[in-house]
Amino acid sequence: MVVFLYIKKDILQTILENLFANLFTTLQYEKKQNSPIPEPMISNVQSYSDMWQTCLDQIKAQTSSEEFEKWFRPIVPLTFDGTKLRLRVPNESYINQIEKNYRSLLLPIIMQCYGQQTQLFYSVPRLGANNPSPTDNSDPAVRFTTPSDTTKIHNPFVIPGIPRRLNIDPQLSPGLTFDSFIEGECNRLARSAGMSVAVSPGNNPFNPLYIYGDSGLGKTHIVQAIGHEVRQRHPELYVLYVSMNKFQAQFQTAYKRGEITDFIHFYQMIDVLIIDDIQELTGKPGTQNAFFNIFNHLQLAGKQLILTSDKPPVELKDIEQRLLTRFKWGLSAQVQTPDYETKLKIIRAKAEKLGAQISEEVIAYLADNISANVREIEGALSSLVANASFLGRKITTSLAKEILKVYVKLYQKEITIDHIIKTVCEHLSIDFDRFNSTERTREIAQARQIAMYLSKQHTKAPLTTIGASIGGRNHATVLHSCKAVSNLLETDKQFRRTVEEIEKKVLAQ
Repeated sequence: MVVFLYIKKDILQTILENLFANLFTTLQYEKKQNSPIPEPMISNVQSYSDMWQTCLDQIKAQTSSEEFEKWFRPIVPLTFDGTKLRLRVPNESYINQIEKNYRSLLLPIIMQCYGQQTQLFYSVPRLGANNPSPTDNSDPAVRFTTPSDTTKIHNPFVIPGIPRRLNIDPQLSPGLTFDSFIEGECNRLARSAGMSVAVSPGNNPFNPLYIYGDSGLGKTHIVQAIGHEVRQRHPELYVLYVSMNKFQAQFQTAYKRGEITDFIHFYQMIDVLIIDDIQELTGKPGTQNAFFNIFNHLQLAGKQLILTSDKPPVELKDIEQRLLTRFKWGLSAQVQTPDYETKLKIIRAKAEKLGAQISEEVIAYLADNISANVREIEGALSSLVANASFLGRKITTSLAKEILKVYVKLYQKEITIDHIIKTVCEHLSIDFDRFNSTERTREIAQARQIAMYLSKQHTKAPLTTIGASIGGRNHATVLHSCKAVSNLLETDKQFRRTVEEIEKKVLAQ
């Protein structure tokens, strides 16, 4: 029997629209419920094995052949689903060794090859399994990832017993800033590069910045000034200055306590790491390996490294080649002995800081005669000012010579008694024969006393030799003459001026 049903056109249209809408919703729901898991980034064994070979190539370039063959060659990639990378290692000692010594080297390379979200797992073959397959004969994977809770990382600068904090003391001396640094031709390159680094730490071509030169020339001042400038311009960055001797002591302490991993992790948190006296790494393979891991991690992370040394990288001995190569990556800037103009600036600045009134004549004398580095120039000037204050005397070239000969080595040619006698006679317009005669007039006697005084000050001759050379006098006469001249220097301004002029001519031979 056939039944005909009459439905209005507009009602039929509404029914069909609802029917198709319900059908579309059902299909979408079923698709969602039955949709397969998204395919991994690398979907076949050949692909992630190739990626692992790329990792091995990078690891091999950054480790010794012995390390690579022993700890990395036996590792086999098992699976990779786009996020989790599972590696098979021969035994648990491999896991411990890699975690303790090579983790900071391995993880950045894996993340670079497989992706930043990669999580690393290790698997150990089951006992008794011969030729284990990639999936069947391994114990459950052990996961190792970078710790997210940085508050648990050991800070070697924290005294035991005091709570650990992320408020890292940069270990910078307050006075060592760019404002207090005296720039000259001898240090301009290092200073300019240092300021460039401070403006854009890690984002400049000078990474690492390697500053070298003899001791006492201002290397530490420059690198600490960089640290202060970074903290002022980029307060959000972690800055740390540490000498290599202290770094070595911390490494030894961490090794004894089994905290090498924490030690390395702490330094890997630093944004601007300043290592002073990097040459102290010589002959310390364990410390070199730890520092290499730290250096590599910071370099890959775009952090800034600043190093100082007493010699250029090519002259460093007993340091691994992989480290020496990295020391040459950035800029090597030499700091040299200060030139005359720079010494003048240093002396003026130091005198102003000490609140001492020093004449340009004395400043010029010091710059002309002090054969020393910056540190010794500053120390000698401090000694001069202190002695002048304690003795209640004015700072003159004569006092400078008297005081500073104890503290620094002076530039001077060998000064002889004959040269002093000749200079005294020429300045006082006294005939040489009269000077050596038996005449005892006040003019001649005083000339002989001045000659004896200057001979005692500027030669190493014993008193008997000085007396014999000047009128055939004995050592008691020489002592009396020197004392008489010293008294007149204190009381007679005209006499002091005369002696200083003669002394200047003696030194300017």
